[in-house]
Order: sequence, then C-alpha cells, then structure tokens
Amino acid sequence: MDRLLRQCGADIPHERALDSISLERERGITIASKVTSISWKEHELNMVDTPGHADFGGEVERVVGMVEGAILVVDAGEGPLAQTKFVLAKALKYGLHPLLLLNKVDRPSVTEEDAMKSRAWCSIYLLILVPQVLAAFQEQLEFPVLYASAKEGWASSTYTKDPPDDSKNMSELLDAITRHVPPPTASLDAPFQMLVSMMERDNYVGRILTGRIHSGIVRVGDKVHGLHSTDSGVVKMEEGKVVKLMKKKGTCTLSVDSAGAGDIVSMAGLTCPAIGHTISNVELTGRQIGDRLMAEAERNLAINVLPGMSDSYEVQGRGELQLGILIENMRREKFELSVSPPKVMYKNENGQKLEPIEEVTIEVNEEHVGLVMEALSHRRGEITDMGPVPGNVGRTRLCLTCPSRGLVGYRSVFNSVTRGTGFMHRAFLSMPSSITRNTEVLLEMSGKESWCQWDMGTITSHALMSLEARGILFVKPGMEAYDGMIIGEHSRDTDLDVNPVRTKELTNVRAASKDENVKLTPPRLMTLEEAIGYVASDELIEVTPCAIRLRKRYLDVNKRKVMSKKPKE
Repeated sequence: MDRLLRQCGADIPHERALDSISLERERGITIASKVTSISWKEHELNMVDTPGHADFGGEVERVVGMVEGAILVVDAGEGPLAQTKFVLAKALKYGLHPLLLLNKVDRPSVTEEDAMKSRAWCSIYLLILVPQVLAAFQEQLEFPVLYASAKEGWASSTYTKDPPDDSKNMSELLDAITRHVPPPTASLDAPFQMLVSMMERDNYVGRILTGRIHSGIVRVGDKVHGLHSTDSGVVKMEEGKVVKLMKKKGTCTLSVDSAGAGDIVSMAGLTCPAIGHTISNVELTGRQIGDRLMAEAERNLAINVLPGMSDSYEVQGRGELQLGILIENMRREKFELSVSPPKVMYKNENGQKLEPIEEVTIEVNEEHVGLVMEALSHRRGEITDMGPVPGNVGRTRLCLTCPSRGLVGYRSVFNSVTRGTGFMHRAFLSMPSSITRNTEVLLEMSGKESWCQWDMGTITSHALMSLEARGILFVKPGMEAYDGMIIGEHSRDTDLDVNPVRTKELTNVRAASKDENVKLTPPRLMTLEEAIGYVASDELIEVTPCAIRLRKRYLDVNKRKVMSKKPKE
C-alpha cells in the first residue's frame, strides 16, 4: 500500500502509513480496515486495506461489498498460508475478481521454482474454494499473476529479480488493476443510496458513517434518512441533514461538497444509523463502559454486546485476540474494568447441545511435534493430516480438529513450547468434556485482622524468597498487592493462601547488606492475551491503565471457602 500511494504521488510520512492504530504498528498486523483512494492516469481507484487474521474476519466481511476486485498478496518463498484460504474465500463469495501478487521475489533464497510452486498452490485454492462458495465465475479462475518486491518498490508481469531501471515502479500492478477489475455499475440519475460499512466518532461532528455510494448523488446540506430492514419491512430510524462530506485521498482526508455513485465517502449529520444500515435521500423511504462497548458493537460487525446484571456486560466476539485488542484499547483510553474468563458459545438444536469445532493448522520444528501433539490430545484434538512442510527442511505441518473449548488459552502455551518458532492458524469448521488448568494458583492473603483485609501491601523480597520454591511467581518485590490477588502458580493442584508482604522482623543484630543479597527467579509477567487464556472460572482479570492483575472473584478467603462448597452450574 505504501508503494502504490507513493507511485501515485501521495506523501508517505512513514512506513506502513495506513496503520494508524498504535497497536497495529507495535504488533505488525492490520487490525481495522482502512479506506483510501488514488488517481492513476484517467482513473480514480478506491482501495481498502483489510486484515488477514481470522479473528478480524468481521473487518473483511463488512467492507467486501465496497470493492469489485481483490489483490491477494502471497510470499513467493513461503507460498499461501493457512489464513490465505479464509480471506480468499470471503472475496470469492462476493464474486470479486482476484489478482495474485507474489511478493519478495528479490530475496536471494527465492527461486523461480519457488514462485511457480506458490502460484500453483494459489490456483489450487481457487479451484477448491470457488465451488464451496458457489461463486463459479469463469473469470475468477482466469486471474493475472504479477511478481513484486514491495521493499524495492516494483512489480512485474514476468518473473525477474532485477527489472530495468525504468520499470522499477508499481505501474504494471496499477495497469493490471484497471484492466482486470471492472468499474462499478451504478447510476447517477437514480435516488441516492449508501450502505454503511464503517463507523467512527469525532468529538466535533459526532458520528461519521463511511460507505460506498451505490446510486445517485449526495451534497452537503441534503436531507437524508437512516433506514433499517426488519422482518416487518423497512423502518425509518432518523431523518437528518448532511453537515459534512469527506473523502480519503492518499493519506489525507479532504472535505468535498458532493459525491456520486461509486465513490467511497464519509458523512456526518446522523446519530442513529450504524453498520449495515442504509442512508438514502428523503425521496426514498451506564454508563461510560457500557457506552464504549455499545459504540464498539455499532461500528464492529464481529462484536456483539449484551447488557447483564449489576453493571455487567457480555461481549461476544470471534476469538481471544480480538477481545484482547478491544480490552487493551479500552485500557489505553483510561478505563478500569474486571474481565471474566472467556466462554465458548454453544448452540441448541433439536434438544441437543452442540459445541463449535475448529480446524487447526500448525507448522512446527520436528523436535516440538511430540510436545504439541501431547498437549492437544489432552484438549481433545484429533489429527487429520501430518507431513513435512514443502521447501522447509525440519518443519512439520499438522492438521487437526479440536473443540473451541479446548483451544482457549492454548496459544500462549504453544508459543512457549515451540520457543516462538511455531505457526498456528484456527478457523471455524462445524457445530457437530471439560478442559481445566492442571495447576492452581497462589493467593495473596496478608496476616492481618479481617477488618483491614482491603489494605494494600508492598511485596517484599524476604517473603518471596520462601515462596518461589512452591511454584512460579507472577510478581516482583516492590509491587502492591491486596487480599485475593493472584501472585503465582502453585506447583500442586490446590490453591494456597500466602503472605507476600511479610517483612523481616527487626533485631539488634546487624548484618551488612544481607537483605540485598537475595536473588529471585525473574517472575512470569503476563500479557493481556495470556491472562485471558489463563484465568479460571472463579477468577477475574483486573485491567487498569497502569497494570494487569489476576484476582479471585471473591476477595475474602472465608467467602471463597463457602462458595467453593456450592455445586457448580
């Protein structure tokens, strides 16, 4: 995207200019879809950059209706990955015309044979997916193939590692787009209609609705309706006036007076419509956390929020990573909240309770295969295929099916077992017992009277020195602790109440620098995603702008003992 923008004269302030979210730049992934436009010769091209991770599939689904074609970027050396099948299926389902772009052909390790293998695998994916999504268009199978080096900023219709100097640009890719992708079929004379695909909020103009105009023309000052389709028919939600129209051009946002069919625009002036609603002209007929979650559900198709009891909310999403990103964004926005462990959503059909089954693809080094298979067998995983990874000596690919319930919390275990060298992709398979953590936790309980159980205490190295032999610590000296806070993982299968704020009793015997010589094993500091997968049913994650902690649902030790004797639902 950077090279295409620069080719068309856009000012790129830094690499990955469209990744505007700080978490995107930190993690090197695309989280939210981005819209922009560029001018090439006599054409204006609307472009949408979408995530490739299955957890953010909702970002792909809600914007796929705004485009007519899709550029499938594949590493020429590695070939299509497991998530390629997911995003490609979404594009083919809507009849989009694909273009295959084999990137990184300039690498010394990439040969022409590798590029041909990657091209063949993509052809196989198309042949498999087209019948599945019932989008059997012959032109979808006749896709153009280009070779590129985004790092060096060039694309070519033939395989090469060093094109001529006058061809070291993205012209051939842009020309292929204008030749292969058809223009939108829309009428400027028809009444104005726009389907809302994206939504954001501005402190000055309020709700901003983004979508592609399917027909007609809209101008600043026009009166428009917000429409919502229900089982009983089309319902008018709101009537208002367009107060501002904006278009993305390169990396800039420009205010415009009017826009027509085929344009992707953002408009302000309505407060009720959300993603999936229609905007048309008149002629065509508490709490802060709760408000924040509801606003997220309105603009994110893959998030659903249900109000619960006593200021609680149930947030339904597509995976731990997606929910973790939402919680992390709220934490950076200075929200404080407690998060319960994730649960799998079941389906009742004909009196039977069905649970989701996922298809899992794993690539690991040979020395890690045994550990991975053993861990997944305990989580009810069943191997369906196993073999070497083509072109990668010493790597093994595992294909298996596993209940979603068994995969909760496994990603952090997988990264630890494979030393960060493994690759795992999950995708929903079908809707055809209980996975629990084998280890329990250490609980912080100060040795004070019950009336001061809420007092904060400072963890001391003296107390941790006697505790680290009992398990894995999550804290270090100097951190604040309170009753019911989880400070470590017990080596046995029982909870243990301990006192990590205990100080050394003072005596009149001096020992110079004795306390400073205490050496502790570095603690295990969990990220938010690891905590979401680790927390048990009787525990909560405490999320604040300054820290992420684990705690028991009931802080008082006596209350925990009473509740532990009650039968579980």
